[in-house]
Amino acid sequence: MSVAEAPHPADPGPLRPALIPADGLYEGRRVLRRTPQGWRDRPYELFEVVPRAATIGAEIRGVDLARPLSPALREEVDRALLEWKVLFFRGQHLSGERQRAFARHWGELETNPLLESGDSDEVARFDKGASSVPTFENVWHADVTFRERPALGAVLQLREVPPFGGDTLWADMAAAYDNLADEVKERVEGAVAEHDFLPGFRRFYGPERLARWQEAFPPVRHPVVRRHPATGRRTLFVNASFTTRILGVERAESDRLLRLLFQQAHVPEYQVRFRWQAGDVAFWDNRATQHYAVADYGAARRVAERVAIAGDRPY
Repeated sequence: MSVAEAPHPADPGPLRPALIPADGLYEGRRVLRRTPQGWRDRPYELFEVVPRAATIGAEIRGVDLARPLSPALREEVDRALLEWKVLFFRGQHLSGERQRAFARHWGELETNPLLESGDSDEVARFDKGASSVPTFENVWHADVTFRERPALGAVLQLREVPPFGGDTLWADMAAAYDNLADEVKERVEGAVAEHDFLPGFRRFYGPERLARWQEAFPPVRHPVVRRHPATGRRTLFVNASFTTRILGVERAESDRLLRLLFQQAHVPEYQVRFRWQAGDVAFWDNRATQHYAVADYGAARRVAERVAIAGDRPY
């Protein structure tokens, strides 16, 4: 019998826990929905949207972020953010003041004393090169989930790019949730996890500073699956930088389940990858994504500045 004539294997039926690989990354077609079911797609009238992946990431053309946003333009950018989760604006070359002004269209800006500041306490500066401290962005994470109210989103601009490498990836954590096996969804339904700044920052500070930051940032608890406050969509809300355990289960079971959930951000079908040029801006929804800054540029210098927008309490 030729390969073309070979019968299809019998449908194995729903996946059972024993058949799910340890990393949860079984093969096969994945559900890739960009927007929630029932969401009404409408055309964009004030700019062009160029998709960069199936569910996440779009380049916005025809918007000058150095100019204040009109209410209509702000509404349309916000809709694009909800639908695409991360937006890219090429060649903006914003001053620090204009970068902050753009971010303030979405709310109050937050400060993060754990990070090096730029020209303002509201700007986190990432200056990476041969003489800088070891990087801590090259791990899949959502920003500041160790806070009771993690950031709504962030606006990042590359001031200086290396001659090669230095890309950033984002992962769609609603797609990650959609594709969990039903048995895994049942196990995380209503589950609560603890988030702590220590795993992400302990190697950068001495005991005295760590003790001071522990008083300022005690562990917090968030749902393993949160509902997006604007779309209502279920989103996987644990990350390898800050989520330490799932409450109410044995530690070994918590560790095993978290390893499986952390691994979902690694699925290429849920990702978009952006190659930076100096002056480019990315604006992402921290409630719906994780990101990873690739540290593959050797001794070259990479300088980025980020402004974060204060968020709400996950539910």
